[in-house]
Amino acid sequence: MTDHATPSLHDRHRAVLPDWLSLYYERPLELTHGEGRHVWDADGNRYLDFFGGILTTMTAHALPEVTKAVAEQAGRLIHSSTLYLNRPMVELAERIAALSGIPDARVFFTTSGTEANDAALLLATTYRRSNQILALRNSYHGRSFSTVGVTGSRAWSPTSLSPLQTLYVHGAVRGGPYARLTDAEFTDACVQDLTDLLGQTSRGVAALIAEPVQGVGGFTAPPDGLLAAFREVLDEHGILWISDEVQTGWGRTGDHFWGWQAHAGRGAPDMITFAKGIGNGMSVGGVVARAEIMNVLDANSISTFGGSPVTMAAAQANLAYLLEHDLQGNARRVGGLLIERVRAAGAGLGTVRDVRGRGLMIGVELDSAATAARVLEAARDGGLLIGKGGPDGAVLRVAPPLTVTVAEAEEGAAILEKALHEASGGRA
Repeated sequence: MTDHATPSLHDRHRAVLPDWLSLYYERPLELTHGEGRHVWDADGNRYLDFFGGILTTMTAHALPEVTKAVAEQAGRLIHSSTLYLNRPMVELAERIAALSGIPDARVFFTTSGTEANDAALLLATTYRRSNQILALRNSYHGRSFSTVGVTGSRAWSPTSLSPLQTLYVHGAVRGGPYARLTDAEFTDACVQDLTDLLGQTSRGVAALIAEPVQGVGGFTAPPDGLLAAFREVLDEHGILWISDEVQTGWGRTGDHFWGWQAHAGRGAPDMITFAKGIGNGMSVGGVVARAEIMNVLDANSISTFGGSPVTMAAAQANLAYLLEHDLQGNARRVGGLLIERVRAAGAGLGTVRDVRGRGLMIGVELDSAATAARVLEAARDGGLLIGKGGPDGAVLRVAPPLTVTVAEAEEGAAILEKALHEASGGRA
């Protein structure tokens, strides 16, 4: 009998899961447990987690308040669907509506950011009776058929087919003729571009969907006030503004609770979409909209898993902890320190093109995707987990949980500095 080696988990993964389900690292990592800002792999190695499952473990791993809320609710009732009154869902909706800044707000819960954006697009196109959508270049809004259709990054758009007609405008990335413009000049040029584009559309546009800070796009952001300037133009045409807060919500940017508040202008957007961090790892997403927009659908609709009692209990406990412990303030203070440390770490290295960010969303743009991959590996070897993104995969994404301490920020920056120098080969 031939003796066959037991297949590794990676081999088993490749045998039954799609080829396009990408994994980090040359030797993919199996995480087994976490606590606070740390996680452990199957070999017992400990890592400082500065990516949080793509900005989703927002508060901390195994946060006692959240795990207790999940366990207690699971012991009572795990599932009911939206066909029955659901106290945890109503209570969380009340709190989010009050925090949103949207008058007469209604909240619809989903299980992901993709589904939240999909729902927002359905509401906007129905309300405006148009399938034309404005989106920013280099954007990412999800992996469903409709959200891929408004994603402005070729790396995340597997099909050109779409139920929507999407028109892409400038706003977050200063390339080509916009490269050397000041903030004011860039804002003015983007507004002119938007105005010109709307003058060429054949019928009314439904909405603009925009991330205040582009997540997958590499933590790029418009100058403060740009989206408010856009709002002036949108209002003239009755076009809705959807703020995709899947990565920027709940205080992560430090200076603001919502990313849109850096562009306040005439006030809150018409719709806010959220997900990721609010559940601290549980599957929670949703849309907040004015009642007249949310109630526009005239057909039956439910959500089987959106608003699950267990995920709502987790989100309530997580949001309460975040507010009671001023984690937005911690993101501002520790994030400010961390970005300065990261800038110092990359100083003098020819491979580092830019360090940017807000609060605990820090992007390190490198000279190539190959360099970014080397830094990712070297950081892992040093005990630090980070992410990557950008149009060509050349941007490191540093986004610790919002409870990260000063000592942990210093430790993570030191590991990243060493990884940058190793991957750069000392190139100045």
